[in-house]
Amino acid sequence: MADNFEKLKNGLTKTRKGFLGRIAGAIGKKRKIDEETIENIEQILIEGDIGFSTSMKIIDCLREKYKLSKEYDSNDVFKIIKEEILGILKDDNELFEYETIKKPWIILVVGVNGTGKTTTIGKLAYYYKNSEKEVLLAAADTYRAAAVEQLDIWCKRAGVDIVKTQQGTDPAAVVYDSIKAAVSRNIDVLIIDTAGRIHTKVNLMEELKKIKRVIAKLIPDAPHEILLVLDANMGQNAISQAKEFLRATEVTGIVLAKLDGTAKGGVIVPIKLELGVPVKYIGIGEKVTDLEIFEPKRFVDALFSF
Repeated sequence: MADNFEKLKNGLTKTRKGFLGRIAGAIGKKRKIDEETIENIEQILIEGDIGFSTSMKIIDCLREKYKLSKEYDSNDVFKIIKEEILGILKDDNELFEYETIKKPWIILVVGVNGTGKTTTIGKLAYYYKNSEKEVLLAAADTYRAAAVEQLDIWCKRAGVDIVKTQQGTDPAAVVYDSIKAAVSRNIDVLIIDTAGRIHTKVNLMEELKKIKRVIAKLIPDAPHEILLVLDANMGQNAISQAKEFLRATEVTGIVLAKLDGTAKGGVIVPIKLELGVPVKYIGIGEKVTDLEIFEPKRFVDALFSF
């Protein structure tokens, strides 16, 4: 995965120019904070998809700090916001240790079509392969036309193998075959794609539960990870979508995709605050290398780098 701070910083440009740029504009050249300025900052935070609860925490801190002060430094405002955001996100970077896992380590990837799920799977496969792991992909999204072909393209980009079949095949059967193949080939990491479920379709959620049962029968403690891919462009709507998935399955981590293309990257804060599920990866581009392990301090530092 990319280890370039400038690349991460550039990927967060739209979010930074969005709500942080607007806050800078609200502060302007004033040397005295007033209620109108605080209310403007509050509105900007909420509109920037930071979320109501987080926005209120930040605003309370600002009011407390400045209620007895006649002057302030605009940098102090950003420092407070930065500290509050980091405080919420700081424990989100726990990933499994490769040395302690059993083979194959099974990752089930879920998410609605259009969120960047297929792209994320390709990037994950590339990352694990570059970590000197044998990787196999399972094309269990057999409902959507061209889904298997799209995953196959990313498979080639990542340089890994894939288990695939015809459109319309039972997804659970594909999963069964892929696990058997992973075991026989001593694969380290098996990444399973699933249908891009529209979360209101109960039958598709039931299919996801069926897939989990098939996995557990073959490897009792699997899947070891269930990653939910969310599109940062959706802002607060991504949280509503995530809650539906959480009702259907035990999500262990979030991948927030398409951060580079949106000003709504602040949604990463309420995702953690409201869902209680760690953000493990972020997508900051379309290349196979454009996936970052989510490191809260690094992320916040990049976000606040003007």
